[in-house]
Amino acid sequence: MSSRRVVVTGMGALTPIGNNLNSYWNGLINGTSGCASITQFDASNFKTKFACELKGYDPANYFERKEYRRYDKFSQYGLVAASEAINDSKIIESSLNNDRIGVIWGAGIGGLETFQNEVLNFSDGDGTPRFNPFMIPKMIPDIAAGLIAMKYGFQGPNYATVSACASSSNALIDALTYIRVGYADVIVAGGSEAPVTIAGVGGFNAMHALSTRNDDPLTASRPFDKDRDGFVLGEGSGALILEEYEHAVGRGAKIYAELIGGGLSCDAYHMTAPHPDGRGAIKVMKNCLDDANINTSDVDLINMHGTSTPLGDVAESIAVKAVFQEDAYNLNINSTKSMTGHLLGAAGAIEAISCVLSIKNGIVPPTINHFNDDPEIDNKLNFTFNKAQKRKVSVAMSNTFGFGGHNACVLIKEFVD
Repeated sequence: MSSRRVVVTGMGALTPIGNNLNSYWNGLINGTSGCASITQFDASNFKTKFACELKGYDPANYFERKEYRRYDKFSQYGLVAASEAINDSKIIESSLNNDRIGVIWGAGIGGLETFQNEVLNFSDGDGTPRFNPFMIPKMIPDIAAGLIAMKYGFQGPNYATVSACASSSNALIDALTYIRVGYADVIVAGGSEAPVTIAGVGGFNAMHALSTRNDDPLTASRPFDKDRDGFVLGEGSGALILEEYEHAVGRGAKIYAELIGGGLSCDAYHMTAPHPDGRGAIKVMKNCLDDANINTSDVDLINMHGTSTPLGDVAESIAVKAVFQEDAYNLNINSTKSMTGHLLGAAGAIEAISCVLSIKNGIVPPTINHFNDDPEIDNKLNFTFNKAQKRKVSVAMSNTFGFGGHNACVLIKEFVD
């Protein structure tokens, strides 16, 4: 029995360069940097004093006060992006069977600020435990998936995927699998993260993972540049409505693109560093190509994991050349993290959305902030440096790699009936 086709029928985004789908895309193609000084806490004593925060986000624009006080920011962000995607897809107006609609949602950390603030409040007290009764449900990573389902009454498969920076790509792949085998007809898939907190910035600083370019934060996220010095922390959410093809056609849905493959692998090497030869990255891209049953020559674009770290960018570039061989030089390659920063568990979702919109619009967003070539990276590859490029994109690949060695990769194709 052949597996069922899976298409994208709705999308939503809440990002540091745009608070909805259209503004996100405009930010991408215009090469907008989302990086600025941290406003959510006093970072004056931190090694890194900047991040890619959301701009102008006010929960009161989306929720009643009583409601949003019960949600950690990562859940708020998830609800906002999922609601936009659901409205875009018109699945509510179609009066579908809610038993066949699921939510699979990625979060690398979950309610970090909730946990942080509760512990700070306890440590400031006299040792008497006075914890918010919403502390646990606010912080657990699966709560965003549950809240999205509760809002709309979706009673299909519902859970969270947690694989650090690969989390929302894992959510997309799980959704693809469940729809392919007939377990659901529609799945709201994506991810959200809210790590710009005292603990988030402090913890990543302690690992020496973040850029410390405090004198020039706008250009701090510079993937593949010789002078890159770490990633820039970002926050936000992305959501995609994945739907079985016949089901989508039957209700007259708008179809953006087709999700044709997913790949998974593990480096099994180090807690935080990639394998220097790109071992896991090579395997995950090959697995994805095999799952989609396409050749390297069919791929037009790779949205790289490209975090702007000294080790990661080199290893991923090596892996692309190993997998694609001579076809690598025909690709457009980009890292949209140069603009959005690294949204951790939400990265895969917003980057998959970028791929879908490149297919739809025939434009590849740039990798901004490139100043100096790195001699360890083959700069004959087209990294789409500094300016968007017009190009027919029929097939796009998106890579995400997480701490722990988790690798996830998806392939998205132009929809052809």
